[in-house]
Amino acid sequence: MNDTLTSDVIGRRVDVNGEHATVRFYGVIPPVAGPWLGVEWDNPERGKHDGRHEGTVYFTCRHPTGGSFIRPNKVNFGVDFLTALKHRYVLGDEAAEVGKGHTVTVGNKPVETVGFDSIIKQQSQLSKLQDVSLRSCAVNCAGDRGGIAAACPNIRNLDLSKNLLSLWDDVTDIADQLRHLEVLNLSENKLRFPPGAASPAGTFSALKVLVLSRTGITWAEVLRCAAGWPVLEELYLAANDIAILERPTDVLQTVKLLDLSSNQSIDENQLFLIAYLPRLEQLILSDVGLSSLHFPDTEIGCKTSMFTSLQYLVVNDNQISQWSFINELDKLESLQALSCLRNPLTAGSRADSTRQFIIARVAQLQVLNKCQILPEERRGAELDYRKAFGGEWRKAGGHQDPDQNRPSAEFRAAHPRYQSLCLSTIWCT
Repeated sequence: MNDTLTSDVIGRRVDVNGEHATVRFYGVIPPVAGPWLGVEWDNPERGKHDGRHEGTVYFTCRHPTGGSFIRPNKVNFGVDFLTALKHRYVLGDEAAEVGKGHTVTVGNKPVETVGFDSIIKQQSQLSKLQDVSLRSCAVNCAGDRGGIAAACPNIRNLDLSKNLLSLWDDVTDIADQLRHLEVLNLSENKLRFPPGAASPAGTFSALKVLVLSRTGITWAEVLRCAAGWPVLEELYLAANDIAILERPTDVLQTVKLLDLSSNQSIDENQLFLIAYLPRLEQLILSDVGLSSLHFPDTEIGCKTSMFTSLQYLVVNDNQISQWSFINELDKLESLQALSCLRNPLTAGSRADSTRQFIIARVAQLQVLNKCQILPEERRGAELDYRKAFGGEWRKAGGHQDPDQNRPSAEFRAAHPRYQSLCLSTIWCT
């Protein structure tokens, strides 16, 4: 291997005893003879330094202990797609067929073939595959041009997560040979994306679900690649340190589910940039550090023009501590389901009353934290909510007589639905 490595190895992904890393340096490190690889580990605790050795900087790392020097013969650069596929999906007992002689007639002459039936069986087996998982199989490229299309053209669901793919071009080389591909999981591949057109037209013409979590993709790269995803419905972008800096125009218009979990740079102002995706029905915002939300285009009691198709919102593991966040959700025209677990607002011993108050504050909610809200529960929640804040409402100027009912602006801002709940019933304490 040492004789074949060149400077092109820089940026390649490698596996070292199950740990993944990216090659940042290739060369000699005096006074020790022979070539070395300088790698940056995905897990920085695996390394020993930041790319320096005896005062010389050979490469740089994002973490002070993210780097190591390793001999080339200690790393695995991976295999091509078909090699990994055959290793996982070709039956082991077919190997026993290799070596067995079979006689066929070619022209007028008998010819002995070795493993002929086995080869036919392998080809038939691969061509029937539709759902394929090659997770952690060290796949690093497509392999010979046209080989995938010839061997397994019917794959529709493909898991390539946690492999050694390093370039988006490698992904497109694979996908371009799978014209029926509908689901593609590329999570945990550290990918580099080209600055120009991201993929040939038609490469992802059937793709509906794409997982790019933990790939290092930026929002600008998402928008650039999205032009090649004309029918995409689900896009997973978790844990990429994404900041949404640009509104999608003419791309992502078919997306129904968007997962932005664990991107700590996202705030409410960035969310407004994706608020007009016309078909967005599910938005996952777990663990993004979100604490506040306010739709600036509408007043209390009105519906916002943002996220008009949004039906399911997930905001678990955030910093939501104020009821004003929940109040704003009532402005969403289509919201039916909410998951709001492990937030300061919902933590502690008052979980039951918190659930009741969320139900009361969001009129159209049908599912909360994956539990259906039955009509009886809603009636009870709204009644308890009216009781809990009835005294405060009266002190603020509220009255059962509509002619005398003038609660303060502060109360209406804190309890936007309270007025309608009281007016919808004859009795109110």
